[in-house]
Amino acid sequence: MKDKDFRIHIKIDGRVYPLNINRDDEERYRKAAKIVEETISGFRKMFQNNDNQDIMAMTAFQVALRYTEEQQCRDYSQFIDEIKDITDDISDFIKEKDQK
Repeated sequence: MKDKDFRIHIKIDGRVYPLNINRDDEERYRKAAKIVEETISGFRKMFQNNDNQDIMAMTAFQVALRYTEEQQCRDYSQFIDEIKDITDDISDFIKEKDQK
């Protein structure tokens, strides 16, 4: 293992999973495991009669949905295009003013 790599154990739905990670990423991994655990727990309370596969599928979907929502919030391409348009308008204005 590299100097920054080390082994952690995360617990998800009663099972322990060993992971080799970069030491700098430990907090992120533990937060992710906590989110999964909390989501599983919430679905277990809401859907007590569903089997494990259903609970895991709903958990995976919920986490993926949150991920796509976060990605959508971080999509700056629309703003970049608008800034380029404004910059072009300003440049055109300055050119016209200089020609007068």
